[in-house]
Amino acid sequence: MPRRLSEFFTPPVAQKIGYVRGIHQELDPLITGMEYDSRRIKPGNFYFALPGLHADGHSFIPGAIQQGAAVIIHQDEPGAYRDGVVYIRVRDSRLAMAAAADAFYGFPSEHLVVTGVTGTEGKSTTVYLIYQLLRLAGKAAGFISTVQYDIGAGEVKNPEHQTTPEAPAVHHFLREMLDRGVEYAVLEASSHGLSPRTNRLGEVAFDAGVMTNVTHEHLEFHGTWEQYREDKANLFRALDRFDHVKAIGRSGEGPQEAVPAFGVVNADDPSCTYFAAATRRRSFTFSTRGIRADLGILSLKSESSGNFYEVLAAETGEQLPIRDRLPGAFNAGNVLGALLTVSGLLTIPVRDLIPLVSRLKPVRGRMTAVDRGQPFEVLVDYAHTPASFETIFPPLRERMDRSGGRIISLFGSAGERDTQKRPLQGRIASQWSDILILTDEDPRQEIPMAILEEIAAGCSGRRGEDLFLIPDRPEAVRKAMSLARPGDLLLLLGKGHENSIIYADIAMAYDEIGEAEKALAEMGYG
Repeated sequence: MPRRLSEFFTPPVAQKIGYVRGIHQELDPLITGMEYDSRRIKPGNFYFALPGLHADGHSFIPGAIQQGAAVIIHQDEPGAYRDGVVYIRVRDSRLAMAAAADAFYGFPSEHLVVTGVTGTEGKSTTVYLIYQLLRLAGKAAGFISTVQYDIGAGEVKNPEHQTTPEAPAVHHFLREMLDRGVEYAVLEASSHGLSPRTNRLGEVAFDAGVMTNVTHEHLEFHGTWEQYREDKANLFRALDRFDHVKAIGRSGEGPQEAVPAFGVVNADDPSCTYFAAATRRRSFTFSTRGIRADLGILSLKSESSGNFYEVLAAETGEQLPIRDRLPGAFNAGNVLGALLTVSGLLTIPVRDLIPLVSRLKPVRGRMTAVDRGQPFEVLVDYAHTPASFETIFPPLRERMDRSGGRIISLFGSAGERDTQKRPLQGRIASQWSDILILTDEDPRQEIPMAILEEIAAGCSGRRGEDLFLIPDRPEAVRKAMSLARPGDLLLLLGKGHENSIIYADIAMAYDEIGEAEKALAEMGYG
């Protein structure tokens, strides 16, 4: 949607982006898009020069101009000014990027009903469940998650490891949804995306916020657990920033609707009250552990094919049976959160949505079974934090103890990320598994074996007997399968849906499900 600079770069927008001064602003170029990566610049683009950990975007300004950038937003002096290019200096390029992108794309979130889902675990699944329920209820819905997205043209795999895209991509996607007739957008809201340091979601007009849980993760970015939680709670604070009277529909052509903003929080999490207190809006609660909540589980039976549970709806006192086809007992909580969210968005009772639950599909790479006729079970899951390990292992251990099978667990830990969790991962996995195989996840600039040794420091196994350190992940998968006996369960953890393993000098193409299928085929199965 090309637009003249003057069409959207108005005095209110200039104030919002922290405008300091402009050079060659008498020009009025046709803006074709917005980029922060100089390698992706196309003629007529905005270029945001961002300071970074490994490189400073200001040093790439000449290259961006050579590629055809029409406007440069910068916070430091660029060194030289070229004729025919508009330079806009701001106080903070990254903060400015969100407001500028929102304005360029026509403030799309103001014409969509937008739900954000945050938490340490369960975000992608809950986003996908909300999206599916909305569509099954007959609504035009889109979503953006770590795993995949649908901006109104069908589901597509997300090729990036980044949970929340940078602001230009967020607002571009929202604009695409709007132009394709989508009315409800569901966004996975990471702690990075909600942090004012990145401001990726700072200009999104959220109508509903969902908190799945808050545990130990990403301290390499946030510094402390308290700051991590504080940044996540920005999703709920955002519910108070907008009046929520929206002209729903393309370019605001629909009727003005009062959208009732609200929150949904996991009552089982100690941070439940912290998130509920972060907004003036009402927060609905759910529980899988018998804690008093708006929607709470009374009993739960989990099988490999899904879960059956009885829930109590506090407002009506009804006991409601629910059957899902989502492997993993933890998914019951994700379902409850999704039901409360869609009930609030559509203002219809939860009981009217329950018949749709059995039609919900799981997310690829979340407790995904790989079956080529082998005599042991293989599950691929994204679990990679101590809290997610504590969630997935106990019900699996209970199931395997009943059948007499062993649990073989394969996992690693990401490089240049929270290092404190590594021995905790090892300790928890040792507690519930019979055999551990430690392997690469995304080492990045770190030494792969050094990461595995940090995990092994928390393990209780014996090297070469029930504990193996094999950095090469495909080799590790094959080792795990060679150890599996009939009736065993092999858990491949940490990669899930991802399509690569990131090393210091290369992102190696890798698909965990595909690799497992390949290894099984080599063993003669399928």
